[in-house]
Amino acid sequence: MNGIIFNIQRFTIHDGPGMRTELFLKGCPLRCEWCSNPESWLPYIQIGVYKTKCISLKKCGLCEEACPKENVLNFTRGKLTSIDRSKCTNCLACYDACPSDAIKQWGKVMSIEECMKEIRKDIGYYERSGGGVTVSGGEPLLQSDFVAELFKICKEEGIHTCCESTLHADWREIEKILPYTDLIISDIKHMDTTIHKKYTGVDNNKILENLKKLADKNYEMILRIPIIPDVNDDMKNIEATADFILNELRNRVRTLQLLSFMRLGEEKYSSLGIPYKMENVKLNRKSFQKHINEISNYFNSRGIHCLVGTKEKQ
Repeated sequence: MNGIIFNIQRFTIHDGPGMRTELFLKGCPLRCEWCSNPESWLPYIQIGVYKTKCISLKKCGLCEEACPKENVLNFTRGKLTSIDRSKCTNCLACYDACPSDAIKQWGKVMSIEECMKEIRKDIGYYERSGGGVTVSGGEPLLQSDFVAELFKICKEEGIHTCCESTLHADWREIEKILPYTDLIISDIKHMDTTIHKKYTGVDNNKILENLKKLADKNYEMILRIPIIPDVNDDMKNIEATADFILNELRNRVRTLQLLSFMRLGEEKYSSLGIPYKMENVKLNRKSFQKHINEISNYFNSRGIHCLVGTKEKQ
């Protein structure tokens, strides 16, 4: 069984307890405007262009020679600047030919055993720190069979497993991984269905229903709110979120983590020819952080264990 993975991070401490190996899987049904991983959106391997690294058509030109189609690669003043995505077949010929990393491959097909080979390198760290393996994305539940099999082997070898998911998935896909999953991390991006769809491309009905089912079954969960200025940081939404956690989830949440908006991934958007919608967001970082601390204090005053950031102990 194979999966499509666009990144593997070792020694991460942000997505689950202890020191972890984190696998990022391709494909996501959401299009959050603040997403820092646009290379995760499509469920297949893609090409990215980093024009500042191009040697130039005159000095190199290997990518153009390798491309099997005409007029796919676009050059400005002799340097590769973009790809015509309507013509590109993602055959990777230009990536294989490029000597300067101006062309990047987003995504790689990996077998379960190839992933386990990477995971096993750090078993000693997992044991000493209480860590393990996290799958993220994108949306890993789009590859639920792969995740279930990977986690099954991890559990057989005594490795803690964590799935970081949007939970915008059919319950049958979630059920596949639950027998082998120790911890689930998910977001509550907004409580209002219309606003949620405006900024993420999907409504929140399926997400909230899945959260309730997980709470009913008492699965261990960490919830997160990415605090986005003028999107979900108003007290009306914060109060509605607290009500949902207390009344619908019965506060069966290990921790609620507040993530401060950061302008990340802009270069990735450019490499994929995707406009970055948060470009005009300007923040006074100090006052915004104070605002997030106030939101955290509110959740804690309601009896919800809330922290700013991704570390569970602060």
